[in-house]
Amino acid sequence: MSAEKLEEFDNRIIFAKTLIALANEDPKIVVVCNDSVGSSNLTEFRDLFPDRLIDVGIAEQNMVGVAAGLANSGFTPFVCAAAPFLTGRALEQIKADVVYTHTNVKLCGMSPGISYGELGPTHHSIEDIAWMRALDSLPIVLPADEAQTESAVRWAAKMAGPVFMRIGRFKVPSVSQGQSPAFIPNKAMRIIDGEDISIIATGTLVSRAITAAGQLKAEGISARVINLSTVSPLDTKEILAAAKETKAIITAEEAVTRGGAGGAIAEFVVQNHPTPMKLMGIDSFAPTGSASYLLEHFGLTADAIAAAARELLKNGR
Repeated sequence: MSAEKLEEFDNRIIFAKTLIALANEDPKIVVVCNDSVGSSNLTEFRDLFPDRLIDVGIAEQNMVGVAAGLANSGFTPFVCAAAPFLTGRALEQIKADVVYTHTNVKLCGMSPGISYGELGPTHHSIEDIAWMRALDSLPIVLPADEAQTESAVRWAAKMAGPVFMRIGRFKVPSVSQGQSPAFIPNKAMRIIDGEDISIIATGTLVSRAITAAGQLKAEGISARVINLSTVSPLDTKEILAAAKETKAIITAEEAVTRGGAGGAIAEFVVQNHPTPMKLMGIDSFAPTGSASYLLEHFGLTADAIAAAARELLKNGR
């Protein structure tokens, strides 16, 4: 990724446009939200399809129950809510009414991670991946850019059964590098090949991993960059290749690593091909501040990823 300023995209806008296109194609597509029409970027959807958007107010448990009922009636509901409230407040309903019963509900966690920076720890959604990973057989999808967002939403609409998607709030550059399709379910995308160290990143951290790889390349370090767009189920073939073919693995995510993507990868690696690892993420309640400040605070920057790679290779641990 070059040093020049790249065009960046708000994945919520891409999500909303894709949902409108799908609704035009399929009258069974509906939306259920929790007083979040504006923050989920659903104003145009509501105006175009006023009878197909149900706003339950600030009642997340009811929201998931309503969606499950709609799915059992033949509709394809997309549940759109701020990620911390969707996953935290309605976890029991997600478990019992959606995942256990394999009900066709699409759970869309909007503005995850530390996107709501200035609103503080109550609005930070750093535990959501760990919570959702604990539920058996629930696909967890983290689109990294605009192309992956569109492709993943279209896939989710067609697949039968539940899925949890993280839809980022702040703008990110394109990282799919023209690959078509941009998103393949259960498949990690190897963006840059390398033989010294593997950097496995999710969502907003993918572009930073690419920049870090560029810094390392200038120093003679060959870094492999993998975009892990599906956390569950893991692309174990790609992860095993990283463990076998490179000297170490770094994971980077805008979430807690305990039970998150880093934890998932570490669980697999330690049982199949142990290799030195560094898990980078957010492992404490985050303070209040802008998203950019918080990413700096927790060392989730290109510079910090590159520094971690150097240290891991130097120490061999």
